[in-house]
Amino acid sequence: MALKATIFKANLQVNDLDRHYYTLHPLTMAQHPSETDERLMVRLLAFALHADEALEFGKGLSSDEPTLWQKDATGLIDLIIEIGLPDEQLLRRYCGRAKQVVVYAYGGRTVPLWWSKNASALARLNNLQVIELAPETTEPLTALATRTMSLQCLVSDGDVQIIANDSVVPVLRTALK
Repeated sequence: MALKATIFKANLQVNDLDRHYYTLHPLTMAQHPSETDERLMVRLLAFALHADEALEFGKGLSSDEPTLWQKDATGLIDLIIEIGLPDEQLLRRYCGRAKQVVVYAYGGRTVPLWWSKNASALARLNNLQVIELAPETTEPLTALATRTMSLQCLVSDGDVQIIANDSVVPVLRTALK
């Protein structure tokens, strides 16, 4: 018998002073049995950083859909967001389909190894942005994962914080491309 996904509900208040975007997003996320809490929270962070009414979660780990994507009114893909350390061929395919592709790479010491292996091939993709999330961000975010969450994302002058109850997690990120 197959294991079922765990359902997480999050009320995510996004206050993005840089984009002048202020909206509460009630989100329902399914956590695949093989998905870690860290990956779940990085998905939520990626949503917060690109929050938009048209931004949607993909079907999950066992599908061909990206982690997040945003389509315009005609169905063309404006944005694809992938997290982790995706395959270079997958990113090339996504860059051919979308106006912009963003990767949030995380995993501590494995990110520099992945980047050194893929940097030259990914350099040719003009619509690709690669951002490394520091373990000092992803580990405290993981501690905030509960089945029912109320989070706030504050963006001001490029600085990002995730706030939950008495916890404040600064988002430390480095642009690799």
